[in-house]
Amino acid sequence: MEPYNIYICGVGGQGIIKTSIVIGEAAMKSDMGVVMSEVHGMAQRGGVVSTELKIGDSKSPIIEKGSTNLLIAFEPMEALRAIPKASEDTYVIVNTSPIMPFNIIGSEVPYPEIPDILDELKSKVKDVFALDAEKAAKDAGHILSLNMVMLGGATAVSDFPIGKEAVLKSMKANLPQKSIPINKKAYEKGFEFVSSR
Repeated sequence: MEPYNIYICGVGGQGIIKTSIVIGEAAMKSDMGVVMSEVHGMAQRGGVVSTELKIGDSKSPIIEKGSTNLLIAFEPMEALRAIPKASEDTYVIVNTSPIMPFNIIGSEVPYPEIPDILDELKSKVKDVFALDAEKAAKDAGHILSLNMVMLGGATAVSDFPIGKEAVLKSMKANLPQKSIPINKKAYEKGFEFVSSR
């Protein structure tokens, strides 16, 4: 199977690595090969975090420039930074709730307007699903379920290679039991947002 490449990015504390683990284990349980790499950066200080997953036949976890099938951006500006990994065939799921980098707060350089970020993304890729995952997570019951909102959206993209049931099973195996009801609700919110478009 030709690898399906997923690039996930955002900032520390958003649950990016946990999301990657859920996807990776769902792929393995579905008898698909999977390789993964992660970059923590200054994650504990709100720094950049990214993971790269290849589902299918691949020896290296590093996604080549312009070969990402799915870009999942937990933070809008990080979606822009990841554009070199994307192509005109890439689907993008982006959370529209920004986290202001410490070096922009109080500086003369403003954070870009969200519509400008989305326009730039739309000009480079196949399709962009932009949702307020922070609000959806709060509506589901807890802000920390934001990553499951994003995962739900990813699973609903038309060519995503892993079935919904396998992803839900992996969620249950990798998340604290008491958090499952809220996380499942958050997941369904993301799934519904993308599948209803």
